[in-house]
Amino acid sequence: MRADALVMAIVAAIGLIAGGEPARAYSVYVSNEKGNSITVLDSATLEVTQTIPVGQRPRGIKLTPDDKYLLICASDDDTVQMLDVASREIVGELPSGPDPELLNIHPSGSTVYVANEDDNLLTAIDIADKKVVAEMEVGVEPEGVGVSPDGKTVVVTSETTNMAHFIDTDSYQITDNVLVGQRPRFAEFRADGSQLWVTSEVAGVVSVIDTKAHKVLKVISFAVPGVQPEQIQPVGVRLTKDGTKAFVALGPANRVAVIDAKTLEVEKYLLVGQRVWQLAFTPDEALLFVTNGNSNDVSVIDVPSLTVVKSIPVGTAPWGVAISQH
Repeated sequence: MRADALVMAIVAAIGLIAGGEPARAYSVYVSNEKGNSITVLDSATLEVTQTIPVGQRPRGIKLTPDDKYLLICASDDDTVQMLDVASREIVGELPSGPDPELLNIHPSGSTVYVANEDDNLLTAIDIADKKVVAEMEVGVEPEGVGVSPDGKTVVVTSETTNMAHFIDTDSYQITDNVLVGQRPRFAEFRADGSQLWVTSEVAGVVSVIDTKAHKVLKVISFAVPGVQPEQIQPVGVRLTKDGTKAFVALGPANRVAVIDAKTLEVEKYLLVGQRVWQLAFTPDEALLFVTNGNSNDVSVIDVPSLTVVKSIPVGTAPWGVAISQH
């Protein structure tokens, strides 16, 4: 089968599941950093369904575990906005502190953790009460925030200190600091909690950390044919639930790296849009949506075939992505 025919076949199959029944449609939310908006996509039709005006410079976004709210880091407004998923309207704000960039949520849905880059703090906020419950001093320029599956640990990465700080969620005390590559941007736990994957933008690597020993198991590097090493800048990372594969956004390299998460070896590079930044799976992990900040679009990857099947124009400078069950 020719390559173009294969892609057309994959696109046609996206809307179907076994038995020919229509696939469930999910809502894909994309934050547009320079557009001050959220673009909503339909995962079944791969079309834009709505554009929602939000605060200034929206970057990190995350859905609450109950799928009721989309939390939005409105960085230049120094707040986290709460978008009601049902009405798709802003219904509240959380006191995030200055310049929130990335956030994560406790599995219980009770607490949100926000990285405050300007103040070198990790802020913990009670979502129901909309009150700050703790502020933790971390390294210089905190950014990435990862929460362990059991909710006992939150990790924040500090871009200038080049560390991953492990914090106990009960005491709000740092329990360990792990040195990683230069300018760490994102932290993602393996589904079983045994590993933490940290991307380092300037170093161009991913550090895989054993979460019990707090030791780096392996530093994964990348080499993309025809791309200069300085253009390989890992940012977002996502792992499949079964722990078999990892996908890493490589920034200006315009590629998503596919990694065998068991052997920790790079398998493949997928060409996407310009300055690929963040990634999110549909709940069934059939598709992976990735944001391309300089080409103002989202690339859609068919996960089983490891094929890029579509590019969807969105707003200006798409940054974060989150996918709702609804």
